[in-house]
Amino acid sequence: MSRTLKISLSLVVVFAAALTFLLVLDRPRSPDEVATEQATADPASIAVRENSHRLNSVPDGRVTFVEFLDFECEACRSVYPAIEQLREDYGDRVTFVVRYFPIASHFNAERAARAVEAAAQQGRFEAMYQRMYETQAQWGEQQTPQDDLFRSFAVDQGLDMSAFDAAYTDPATLERIQTDVADGLALGVQGTPTFFLNGVKIEPTTYGDLADALDAALG
Repeated sequence: MSRTLKISLSLVVVFAAALTFLLVLDRPRSPDEVATEQATADPASIAVRENSHRLNSVPDGRVTFVEFLDFECEACRSVYPAIEQLREDYGDRVTFVVRYFPIASHFNAERAARAVEAAAQQGRFEAMYQRMYETQAQWGEQQTPQDDLFRSFAVDQGLDMSAFDAAYTDPATLERIQTDVADGLALGVQGTPTFFLNGVKIEPTTYGDLADALDAALG
C-alpha cells in the first residue's frame, strides 16, 4: 500500500471520528457575538494574524493553509503525519500556519499550548510542536497536571529554563493562546482539527482532498 493511500485511509478515520465530537470551550461567546464578528470581519484577516506561528513562509503569500489545533486532541495527532506530508509536498508554494485551540475537556491541552508558546519565544516553536505530538500517548488524557513533563521537554531542547519558566506562567502567554481561540470562535471553529485555506474553511476527508484543495488554490 502506498504512503499516500495509507495517509488517505487514516484521514477518513480521523475526520469521521472528529465529527462525533462537538467540543465545549472554557470561555464560549454567545452565538450573536460570534455571528456579528463573522459578518463584519474579513475571514482571511482573522484566520492569520501578524503574530501567528508559521511553520514556513512563501514569499508570494498567495496560498495560506491554517490549522486550528489542540495538542491533546487524538484526531489532531492522527492527522499530523498528513500535515507533515503536505508540508513536504507543498512547502515551497504554500504557507502553513498553526493556531492554538485547546479544548476545555482536555485537562492538559492549555498547558501544552503554554509550553509550546514558551518555547516559541526562544525560537523553538516547531521543535516543541512536534514533541507534543510525538509524546501525546504519554501525557494525553491524563487528569493530573503535566507541567513537569512539559518542562523536561524544554530541558531536552536546551532552552533557557529561567526564561521558559517565566513565559510558561506569564499571563501574557495564556492571553496569546486565548486570542487564537477567540479568532477560531469568530471563524466558526467548533472542534479540532479545523482547516482554512486562504480564509475559507475546508472539510477534507482524505489526503487527496487536502492536496486537491491546495492545487486548486495554486491554480
